[in-house]
Amino acid sequence: MIDEIIAIYAITDDLLKAIGHQDDCRAQLSDAEVITAALVSARFFGGNQQSAINYFKDHGLMPQMLSKSRFNRRWHRLFLPLLNLFDYLGTVLKSIHPTTEYLLDSFPVAICDNIRIPRVRLVRSEDYRGYIASKKRYFYGIRVQLLATSTGIPVEFAFLPGEANDVRGLNALPLSLPENAEVYGDAAYTDYQAEDDLRDTDGIILQIARKRNSTRADSPAMAYIKQVTRHPIETVFSQITLRFPKSIHAVTLDGFLLKLVTFIFTRTLESAFIA
Repeated sequence: MIDEIIAIYAITDDLLKAIGHQDDCRAQLSDAEVITAALVSARFFGGNQQSAINYFKDHGLMPQMLSKSRFNRRWHRLFLPLLNLFDYLGTVLKSIHPTTEYLLDSFPVAICDNIRIPRVRLVRSEDYRGYIASKKRYFYGIRVQLLATSTGIPVEFAFLPGEANDVRGLNALPLSLPENAEVYGDAAYTDYQAEDDLRDTDGIILQIARKRNSTRADSPAMAYIKQVTRHPIETVFSQITLRFPKSIHAVTLDGFLLKLVTFIFTRTLESAFIA
C-alpha cells in the first residue's frame, strides 16, 4: 500500500510540474500532497477522506497534514487544476497508445435512492432523473461519459445530468484524438451527422453499433467486430465502481463530482502505471 501511495505522489507531483502548476508559497502542505491524499482516499478508503487523513497522520507520511475542514477547503480549490491534470495525463496516454482504437460508453452514478429523492439536497431538478435501460429502472444522479483506450485506460470523461442521452454525451466529450482514430460505441450513440462531421473535420471514425432499422446497416462480420471490440468498456466501469462506497457522501454537488473524478483518476493511474 505504501509503495502505491509513493507512486501516486510521484506521478502527481511530476504532472503538476509538467503543466506549470505553482503552489501557494504560504502553504505547508503542497498541492501534490493534497491531491495524493484525495486519490488515496478513493483508492483504498472508498472515498472517505477522513480515513485517508488519519492514515497519513498515523504513519507519518505527511507530517503537515491538515484537519478535515481545512483539507476540504484546499481540496475544493483544486477542482480545476485536477481536471487540467487529468486532461494532460490523458493526452500523454493517447500519444503513446499503440493502436487507433478507443472505447466509448456511459454509466450512471446515483446521488441517492429513488425513495430519498424528495429529501435530497445536492440537486433539485428533474434533469437528474435518468433511466438505466439494461436494468429497466430509473435513477437520480449523474451520467458519466467515458472514453478509454482499447486496453481499458480512461483518458477522457464528462459529467452530465442523469436524463442526458448518449448523443448529448458524445458532443460533451472533447474527443481530442489522433487522426484516423476509431471510436467504438453502442447504438445509443447513433448520430449520422456527428459521424460525418467528425470524419470530415477531425479524421475520427465513429464505429457505432447499428440498430436493426439503421439506414447504414453493418455486415454480420462488422457487427461482430464492433461488439467484441467495445466489450471491455464494461470491465472498466466495473473496476471504477468497485471502489464506490454504498453511498458517496458529499454535502455539495461539486464535492460529489470531485469524488467521482478521484475514482476515475485513480483507475487511470492504476491501469497505466501501477497495476
